[in-house]
Amino acid sequence: MDRIYMDHAATTPVRPEVIEAMLPAYKETFGNASSVYSWGREAQKALDDARAKTAAVLGAEFNEIIFTGGGSEADNLAIKGTAWKNRHKGKHIITSAVEHHAVLDTVKWLETQGFEATFLSVDEDGMLDPQQVRDAIREDTILITVMHGNNEMGSIMPVEEIADIAREKGVLFHTDAVQTVGSLPIDVKEMGMDMLSLSAHKFYGPKGVGALYVRKGVRLDSLIHGGAQERNRRAGTEDVPAIIGLAEALERADEERDKVIPEITRLRDRLLKGLETIPETRVNGHRKKRLPNNVNVCFRYIEGESLLLNLDMMGIAASSGSACTSGSLEPSHVLLAMGLSHEIAHGSLRLTLGRETTENEVDYVLEQVPAVVNRLREMSPLYHQ
Repeated sequence: MDRIYMDHAATTPVRPEVIEAMLPAYKETFGNASSVYSWGREAQKALDDARAKTAAVLGAEFNEIIFTGGGSEADNLAIKGTAWKNRHKGKHIITSAVEHHAVLDTVKWLETQGFEATFLSVDEDGMLDPQQVRDAIREDTILITVMHGNNEMGSIMPVEEIADIAREKGVLFHTDAVQTVGSLPIDVKEMGMDMLSLSAHKFYGPKGVGALYVRKGVRLDSLIHGGAQERNRRAGTEDVPAIIGLAEALERADEERDKVIPEITRLRDRLLKGLETIPETRVNGHRKKRLPNNVNVCFRYIEGESLLLNLDMMGIAASSGSACTSGSLEPSHVLLAMGLSHEIAHGSLRLTLGRETTENEVDYVLEQVPAVVNRLREMSPLYHQ
């Protein structure tokens, strides 16, 4: 069996069709989109076409799309930009305890700048109760930011209900949709979003490019100054090839969703069912309101990093809720927020499938994971059969 990639939540390979769509912008339409001569006008047209495609998939208007250097920048622009623009109205921000660090660390940084934040708890399935949001809103609340789908345990948050509450209370609402754009149908108008972040490399586009939807009428302070690009909201020469790649990948994901996602979901369920047969296994995340490609489980008496290294030797690329792989001894903040103990959270495994995942690959993973878990448990002084 060749190497098996089961970490599509971390990144995805760039589709060949996307690479082909990008190549002309490197070879021919290479001009600066801000230049007035023909090379610049050609680049600007390509940029406009990409913006129109992106807006169409999201149900947005052309001028509501800001291209960024990725999902993290989009989150930062939404949160910091809103905070600074509205600081005269209030300095209170609401978010959840299970957000991506691009949101959590940004909000925590704003706390050092005089803002206040409420970090809402989640239940054992990682779900946020919209009533908690309503109860947390204060007179000085200026922003609510809650992710659409969790990158670790896969639960899909009730963002439309939260958006309704935010609109009712006159508070801006931002959602980090990095894990859902390209997999779930998104219509920012129907969902009531004020701002939404996405990143191309999560749906088979290039790395280093993302976008922020900003509803018409919402005003932000810029993070990056030095030019009038992106309607004065994000200075810097646009990476036209990457933006073309984003739009191409997004459009293809949208067109193929009804065919691709049901098959990924079927394989996910088969993988999850197989892993549940391993003794002392806990499924993390909501069973039904879940990202279609996400499997996240905890194996008691197992250390996450050892599990990942052993699977890598078997040719399987996966990830863990444990942050050991980044040099930290602390387990996932998401799993701890769900009420898991440090011991159990350290033994987590996340497998995320993609459009190229096959039945044979799932079979191989279901063959190898139990064997690795058993081998590691035999080495554990805590495990007793």
